[in-house]
Amino acid sequence: MISSRRPIISAVNLVGVMVNLALMYLTLNASFVAAVQIMVYAGAIMVLFVFVIMLLKLDIPKTSENHAKGKTWVALFSGLLFLEVLSAVFLRRIKSGDGFALLPQQTTSALDIGKALFTPQWIVPFEAVSVLLLVATIGAVVLAVRRLS
Repeated sequence: MISSRRPIISAVNLVGVMVNLALMYLTLNASFVAAVQIMVYAGAIMVLFVFVIMLLKLDIPKTSENHAKGKTWVALFSGLLFLEVLSAVFLRRIKSGDGFALLPQQTTSALDIGKALFTPQWIVPFEAVSVLLLVATIGAVVLAVRRLS
């Protein structure tokens, strides 16, 4: 995602990252959180990102030979890291013998998650993230208006 110079390609790769994160939630037996991850982040938030990218009309920079070499190293490092994580997951699975359940079974309903989010412990971070997204969108609109003027 971070190695691409084209903003739209980076946004599409970010969708892939969000889907992979949802798959990690599934391995932790958190199916509700995985579904919310795909619906909210890979869906709604990415539509917002693509809207801002289109609004800013970002230029596509020319690629260079050094950038292509950098992509090769990033791809090699990412592949090795992926193989390491994959081997760690499967080795743990073989040792424990309990399939893909890496944590003990937990039954958490959507009601429990909703109640936890709106308790005094989590309401401030939850609202801070929403304000941060709003400020970022307003900043993008301001920058786009300045560029068009």
